[in-house]
Amino acid sequence: MINIPHPLREAAKWLLDADGLLVTAGAGMGVDSGLPDFRGTDGFWRAYPALGKQGIRFQDIANQSAFSENPRHAWGFYGHRLQLYRDTQPHDGFKILQHLARPMKNGLFVFTSNVDGGFQKAGFSEQRISECHGSIHHLQCLESCTEAIWSADGLQVNVDRENGLLTSALPTCPHCGGLVRPNILMFNDASWQSARTDQQHDALERWLVHVERPVVIELGAGTAIPSVRRTSESTGAPLLRINPTAPEVRGDNAIGIAGGALTTLKELHACVEQLI
Repeated sequence: MINIPHPLREAAKWLLDADGLLVTAGAGMGVDSGLPDFRGTDGFWRAYPALGKQGIRFQDIANQSAFSENPRHAWGFYGHRLQLYRDTQPHDGFKILQHLARPMKNGLFVFTSNVDGGFQKAGFSEQRISECHGSIHHLQCLESCTEAIWSADGLQVNVDRENGLLTSALPTCPHCGGLVRPNILMFNDASWQSARTDQQHDALERWLVHVERPVVIELGAGTAIPSVRRTSESTGAPLLRINPTAPEVRGDNAIGIAGGALTTLKELHACVEQLI
């Protein structure tokens, strides 16, 4: 029998009484799938040594100006990420979340700052996911010639990883022939087309109206850009925060666990099974 920490037993009781599960997830959710989380400049440069050699920080490459000034560099970074996310297999923690929510009347909904499409790939319903920073699997015109957002499924990219440059043809807008960018909210981004994310957020709000006893499980959400953590806390529902470095919580109906997503979800699942 697994030795379950006492706080997880309390969280397991919340889940057994809940009629809906809100999963809120940051970059730490993907770490157990082998994805980098870009924690700090050093972490970013370990993941992208070509950018580290040039002293290019995450915020220097993840902005609209980078696409205008050096599109092969910008698409070298995002093209590699696109291929990486396409090749990544979601870890078993995704299945555990689905299993935990299966008995609940209103099922689950996901709110995530991740742009990797990991939840869709793991079989979560597209209609039950809100991606607050957009998705790398969707595209838009760099110059916003229209408000159109379209799938990146047909886009093939080749990247020289040693130099961080796109070697295949630059993707172009089917409407104006200009340069294309990912439909991701970047730094200082005034041109992001948010319609897709706005619709997702509206769906989340409608779901929350129907849930009487929600529980929130937050996974790997950072503090530098606290979009996920704020959403977790804004519901007022019991909150289980799982984070290896920043598990701190406030209030009597919040539990913080210092741990990784996959290991802690396995322990939580085991605890629920013991209580059934």
